[in-house]
Amino acid sequence: MSLAEFRREQWKDWLPTPVRTIGRHGKSVGRQLLGVRKKQWLRVVMDGQTEKFVRSLSYSSMDALEVSGDKWENFGFRSYRKVYYPEYDLCEKPSEVAAFDIVIVEQVLEHVLWPYRAVRNVFEILRPGGIFLVTTPFLIRMHERVDCSRWSETGLKHLLIEGGFNADHITTGSWGNRACVCSNFHTWTGWIPWKHSLKNEPKFPIVVWAFAKKLQ
Repeated sequence: MSLAEFRREQWKDWLPTPVRTIGRHGKSVGRQLLGVRKKQWLRVVMDGQTEKFVRSLSYSSMDALEVSGDKWENFGFRSYRKVYYPEYDLCEKPSEVAAFDIVIVEQVLEHVLWPYRAVRNVFEILRPGGIFLVTTPFLIRMHERVDCSRWSETGLKHLLIEGGFNADHITTGSWGNRACVCSNFHTWTGWIPWKHSLKNEPKFPIVVWAFAKKLQ
């Protein structure tokens, strides 16, 4: 080690810990110190609402299936299974019949070629009284190679009705604002609490969600 390098190492030892940390790990730690979260801005309210809903259920006694994701893996369901395309195609008739108490399909339906078939197949694998939790984007840029559909709250509700769910047992919600719409034109914006508003402007929904119950 040269004398100059030795002096630099000694000098760094006098720096405050956050500054030394930024120097070692770069932007990712710097963002954490500034309050930047990994969570996408457009998902904050939606994720809060879906988690609040599932926690209102007797989820510890439920058998769960999550399609193309693993966010709910450690939530505390009685049993949990995750499946991915193409091994599990939501548009193909499932081998299971009435096998799950809750099926979770988040940010997936916009990518399937036959959304009605997908919803109908979810209906088939739910037990009586089972719950379908679905989230989709609305005012958002095209993404991935296959990006097919968008639904408003009304559109999503009627898709679920077509798939077999009773209109009186479907709850929908949505969230968005103009600033968040614009922020995602180029890249997905990470949520900075002190910078990004969670105010909802109903005429600018970015994400839409629904909870549908299969009747007994």
